[in-house]
Amino acid sequence: MPDADVNGVRLYYEEHGEGAPILCMHGGGSTALMWEEAFEELARLGRVIAYDRRGCTRSERPDPYEHTTVAEQADDAAALLDAFAATPALVIARSYGGAVAVDLALRYPDRVRALVLLEGDALGLSPAGLEWTKELRDRLREVAAREGVDAVYGALIEEVMGEGAWDAFPEDARRVLTDNGPALLAELDYVDEEMPDAAAFATIDVPVLLVAASDSPPPQREMTEAMADALPNSRTALVAGGHMIDPATPEVIAFVDEVLGAGRRA
Repeated sequence: MPDADVNGVRLYYEEHGEGAPILCMHGGGSTALMWEEAFEELARLGRVIAYDRRGCTRSERPDPYEHTTVAEQADDAAALLDAFAATPALVIARSYGGAVAVDLALRYPDRVRALVLLEGDALGLSPAGLEWTKELRDRLREVAAREGVDAVYGALIEEVMGEGAWDAFPEDARRVLTDNGPALLAELDYVDEEMPDAAAFATIDVPVLLVAASDSPPPQREMTEAMADALPNSRTALVAGGHMIDPATPEVIAFVDEVLGAGRRA
């Protein structure tokens, strides 16, 4: 199993394709396994590097693992990119991973060539998004106290994607995500962190694609719209379905090809 030691933790990673680097960053308490069907399509455009963030699935989970920060996760991403001489990278990130990708772009701008944020979190721009996420964190803590940590991820999916959504997940995916309950709870504490505001977002001048889903909760849409207003070089795409947006949806593929294709032609 390929892994890399960065920032005192062992991270699982995998690579597909060659050329300009594309870093894939999963959402809260999730796994790169959820992106497997997208790798072949993305690998036609560049060197895909996907990894399980610290505490998740095949990567090391510190013991105890009760807290992490967006900055710690972004530091991991920067170190991983440096370890593989994969900068600047086009970063594709979902949900909580979007907050990590934004922090990476703010504090390590030389590591980021462009961003694709699949309903990325931007709590500093959206009071409704912040309140909704805080309430979600508190409800999931209650679920963990009442039913055990193994029930946390199913409760998250039902909240974000609707009743019955968890049961529709493949059994293998449910098993992997169930095991990531501790990581999800640790990551959700970021609602108490200081988040970048509109002035900070305005300093990110790389190309950004913001992807929203038609059936997601309104606070998710508000965060995407707020980022569109704050980012100077962004565009927005709306796709059908819920929060688990396909990382290789045609809108994403077209954007990645545009950004990386310019370098190939040059």
